[in-house]
Amino acid sequence: MAEKKHILTYAGLKKYEDELQDLKVNRRREVAEKIKEAREQGDLSENAEYDAAKDEQRDIELRIEELEKLLKNAEVVDEDEVDLEKISIGCRVRVYDVDFDEEMEFSIVGSTEANSLQNKISNESPVGMALLGKKAGDTVDVETQAGIIQYRVLEIQRVS
Repeated sequence: MAEKKHILTYAGLKKYEDELQDLKVNRRREVAEKIKEAREQGDLSENAEYDAAKDEQRDIELRIEELEKLLKNAEVVDEDEVDLEKISIGCRVRVYDVDFDEEMEFSIVGSTEANSLQNKISNESPVGMALLGKKAGDTVDVETQAGIIQYRVLEIQRVS
C-alpha cells in the first residue's frame, strides 16, 4: 500500500524540519544526560527518574520516526504559484457566514498542518472540501454535524 502524501506549505515544512532537528540534536542529548544521571544513582529497579527518562527517550524516538515518515512523504505547495481565481490548498479565504452574519478568514492547508485555533483548516475537513475549487462570489453549502452552514466567498488571497 502506498504511503499517503502529506500536503504541506513551505511554512509547515520548515516547522517540521526544525522540530526534527531539535529532537535529534538537543532533546536526544538532554534525555541521554538524564538517563546517565539516573544510572549513577544506583539501583535502577526502583528509580523513578530513570523510568521517566526512558519513557521520554521512547517518546522522542517515536516522534522522530513520525516526523521522518511525514517529511519523506511530503508534497509541498508553493504558495507563490497558487491560482487566486479559485480556492486551493495554500491560499487564504475570506468568507461571509450567511447564518451568523459575520466574516471569517481561513487558510486552506493539508490535514497535517490543520489548526483551528490559527484558522488553518484542512482540505479534508467538511468546510475545506466544500470551499476547494470555488471562486470569489460563489455561495457554498457546508454539511456539518450542526447542520448546513452557508458561506459566500468574498476574497481569495495568498498566505503571507
